[in-house]
Amino acid sequence: MQVEKNNTYLTKQKLLQRLAKKTGLSKKSINTVFVELLDIIQEHISDSGPGKFVLPGIFKLTTKDIPSQEERVGLNPFTKKEMVFKAKPAAKKLKIKALKNLKDIVK
Repeated sequence: MQVEKNNTYLTKQKLLQRLAKKTGLSKKSINTVFVELLDIIQEHISDSGPGKFVLPGIFKLTTKDIPSQEERVGLNPFTKKEMVFKAKPAAKKLKIKALKNLKDIVK
């Protein structure tokens, strides 16, 4: 597969056109697949889901719960003076990891 080397990325419409041309499906069908894929991902990474989603050969999404932190007193590493670090609320982080097939493309 020969790809033109240029500095422009594919917009959603261009991606839909390209996939439609390669697969013979309509752009509407492909768009429906994207919408449903997003729904499935949302189900998996929501609070009630397993917290993990894998798109085989491309990427793995995982969520991590970060606990809240109380306000604390510590040293400023630059001035060596004591200072107060603000409290942080609990948070949920999303991590994405490229899988082997995707990593091999970059090599």
